[in-house]
Amino acid sequence: MSEAAGSARRHALLRLRIALPFLIVALIWGSTWYVITGQIHDVPPSWSVAYRFALATPAMFIVALAMRRSLAIGRAGHLLALAVGLTQFCGNFNFVYRAELHLTSGVVAVMFGMLMVPNALFGRWLLGQKVTPRFLTGSAIAIVGIGLLLLHEARLSPLGGSVLLGVALAIGGILSASIANVIQANETGRALPMASLLAWSMLYGTGFDIAFAWSMTGPPVIPVTSAFWFGTAWLAIAGSVVTFPLYYTIVRQIGAGRAAYNGVLVIVVAMFISTLVEGYAWSTLAVAGAVLGLGGMIIALRARQV
Repeated sequence: MSEAAGSARRHALLRLRIALPFLIVALIWGSTWYVITGQIHDVPPSWSVAYRFALATPAMFIVALAMRRSLAIGRAGHLLALAVGLTQFCGNFNFVYRAELHLTSGVVAVMFGMLMVPNALFGRWLLGQKVTPRFLTGSAIAIVGIGLLLLHEARLSPLGGSVLLGVALAIGGILSASIANVIQANETGRALPMASLLAWSMLYGTGFDIAFAWSMTGPPVIPVTSAFWFGTAWLAIAGSVVTFPLYYTIVRQIGAGRAAYNGVLVIVVAMFISTLVEGYAWSTLAVAGAVLGLGGMIIALRARQV
């Protein structure tokens, strides 16, 4: 890669057509972490996920049709949509919703800030995207910071659950999301209209969600509170239909590893909300962890290629 090309890639986030959707995604996803906490107590988490994407799926098809995108994606497209539906819209969200039974929303968001690590590694293995020593150094620093935050969380254990179980579930969600992030940017995915691929992926994911929820917890539990359905609508429309087309397009434009750094802004928003609403208790350990986590992510973000 030439010096000019390297510089252009390095400063891609300064372009308005990338920076604006990057910011929109971060602000919306930063809010969704807390909204999820209101979706997992009155209803089994798996049914809450199923309701979210049962609402998001028809909206995504409407978006695709309004944009005049063809819904004919071919056999390879449907196979890719099945894979994205299983990993992103079933596996990822079922892991995340369960993780928030054991960890505060802000801490789960911080863990998801490390999405750039598997994104970069899977991008290297599957798409041939490069990973630099500076990226690995920054990621290592961020991991230390997240470790301190989790140690702080383990000492407080505010939800009375198992912190280790919450960590394991969050890691499952991170890996599921990362696989989906990378595979949708492969040659097959790039040839398909984003809205059409997402519509079919959400449809397949909803089918997986319903099957999983029924097998795990039995018939649907229908919540009656308006707060639940307002939250579900926000997660479905803003947190899914608006953000996933924007985010996946960013992945295709600047690479999976670099795109995952919208997690830096997501963390700031999510931790701010967690502090105000969930009463997240900051300590010296937590502050040190947050500084190292964000600092490491920024160092890696400034790497020449990821």
